[in-house]
Amino acid sequence: MIPTIFALATAPGRAGVAVVRVSGPASGDALAALTGKPLPEPRMATLVRLRDPKTREALDDALVLRFTAPRSFTGEDVVELHLHGGRAVVAGVVEALATLPGLRVAEPGEFTRRAFENGKLDLTEAEAVADLVDAETSAQRRQALRQMEGALGTLYDGWREWLTRSLAHIEADIDFPDEDLPSGVSDAARPVLSTLAAEIDAHLDDRGRGERLREGLHIAIVGAPNAGKSSLLNALARREAAIVSARAGTTRDVIEVHLDLGGYPVVLADTAGLREAAADEVEEEGIRRALDRAARADVKVAVFDATALPTLDPATVALLDKDTVLVLNKTDVVDATVPTVGGWEAVAVSARTGAGLPELERRLMAFTADRLAGSGAPALTRARHRSALEECRDALRRALIAPLPELMAEDVRLASRALGRITGRVDVEDLLDVIFRDFCIGK
Repeated sequence: MIPTIFALATAPGRAGVAVVRVSGPASGDALAALTGKPLPEPRMATLVRLRDPKTREALDDALVLRFTAPRSFTGEDVVELHLHGGRAVVAGVVEALATLPGLRVAEPGEFTRRAFENGKLDLTEAEAVADLVDAETSAQRRQALRQMEGALGTLYDGWREWLTRSLAHIEADIDFPDEDLPSGVSDAARPVLSTLAAEIDAHLDDRGRGERLREGLHIAIVGAPNAGKSSLLNALARREAAIVSARAGTTRDVIEVHLDLGGYPVVLADTAGLREAAADEVEEEGIRRALDRAARADVKVAVFDATALPTLDPATVALLDKDTVLVLNKTDVVDATVPTVGGWEAVAVSARTGAGLPELERRLMAFTADRLAGSGAPALTRARHRSALEECRDALRRALIAPLPELMAEDVRLASRALGRITGRVDVEDLLDVIFRDFCIGK
């Protein structure tokens, strides 16, 4: 028998309201045991007193909701207990549920897994539930909601339907050569496969927008020692995230802060100062990590010291490229003319006074929006999506040059399976349905 699971569905800790969810065949019995009363009508919020099933001690006055299968999140019978959010209340109800037969604590993600297994969600929608819970910015929320509503799954299912129909035509040409079928049935699939391969190529050519939006755009602050990198990080983060000192080499490791920049997630990293002669092996390792982070960053903020003009740190100048925002710091100390380095004009700021920071933030927002803003089409959001799509595209390319229908069919089948792995739909029975519908009706 399928066990009934329960868990706290809201964040742990003290709160005004806490929700405990119960899912499985014994969820109704569990509610009856806690209330000692007949079950309320489905989808009707009811105020009841919950009691310990053994001692009948009062646990809480709660608002309860009951959902009957399959019209629930998991597709099973589900009960939600909306409790007062005190720790003692939640602990008492959870302990009482644990004493009931057939119930156990849910494993992490088990409610969503049951929803997938019962056909309430595909894998992309299940992943979107986790993304929505983790969303910290409005752009992340919008992407997760769109994926949870099925935008990504619908796109991939549509492509898979194309492949299924094409495969049905190819298989018909192979299996029924003596039947009265139209000539060149399998050749008619080639334009469809070519169009689909081009669409997948365009979908993949998005500079990792969806993945970056989930994880945050990486911005590395680089520059010479004492250029004011840590002070700039603190100013942008609006808190003391990094230690600031006049002594060179204070920052030895990479320090990260997560920011919401114009609705987009950003991971801002302060790095060790760049210089040729490190004071010791620890600073040398810090410089190596700084260069590595700069190489992997989506955007670099190159910080130059205004008090050192006209000299510009050569190690920092060497990192400048089209993905760099130049910053001239300490402009409150000296009245410096903003230089142009390598064709890029620097932003004059003072990390100490805050002067120029709004303009720097606008520059960074422009970089961020350029890399993360979408065109309206759903974006793939995980490395496993990208891997499966690349596998699908490669199989389609092989199918288009296959010398035999049998080889063409095998590659189309592999392409369809790759798409099916993304959504969790790997059935092959739909192929038989299409063959019957397109070639057997009326024969």
